[in-house]
Amino acid sequence: MEKSRTDKEKERIKEGIVEMDIMEAVKSRHSVRQYEDRPLEPKVIKELQNEIEACCRESGLHIQLVTNEPKAFGGIMGRSGKFSGVTDYIAMVGKNDENLEEKCGYYGERLVLKAQQLGLNTCWAALSYSKGKAAVSVEEGEKLCLVIAVGYGSSQGVPHKSKSVTEVTRAEGQVPEWFIKGAEAALLAPTAVNQQKFSFELNGSRVTARPGRGFYTKVDLGIVRYHFEIGAGKENFTWE
Repeated sequence: MEKSRTDKEKERIKEGIVEMDIMEAVKSRHSVRQYEDRPLEPKVIKELQNEIEACCRESGLHIQLVTNEPKAFGGIMGRSGKFSGVTDYIAMVGKNDENLEEKCGYYGERLVLKAQQLGLNTCWAALSYSKGKAAVSVEEGEKLCLVIAVGYGSSQGVPHKSKSVTEVTRAEGQVPEWFIKGAEAALLAPTAVNQQKFSFELNGSRVTARPGRGFYTKVDLGIVRYHFEIGAGKENFTWE
């Protein structure tokens, strides 16, 4: 039997926007580097922009959605990263401080999963694009951390190889189910070159998330923290 829908959900269905739930997005989202020659639909742009504005209000970041702009991924940098057909991307920009990378990971992944819910595909890009050609506004004291390619993929991508829960967690005694589910969701998250250099430690109802060493591990930490919250349920724990 179909669950009853709120008025807001009914209105969104009327507008042609039917989203998968957030865990479905976590499980189905994979990195995609090749995109169809198809512009983002206006209603999808509106939804993404609304989510970007919400993220900016919460985080203080200066996130920007760039559409119909082929130059950032169109040169040698994009080709070296095996990107093709990218004309739309989300630029993760913010105050250049010690928290920038983790913030960009956390809120960027929130936008990645929102895009997946809207029927789009995505790929994080740190080096495989031209910063000089990106149509991004970076104000004094800010930094362009990285961008996220977004669009209608030529495929849905493939799952990445993954570590086990025990390899990325530390807990003593009986481990609650929510902690395991949080770690499982975190292991489905994208990380730089699929390095999965992170760990979670449980102490009562408090969880400590730690980055490993390597490139963009602070960005990765933000990404996996967002996934962990989805899997574990924010009501079940607090961050240390």
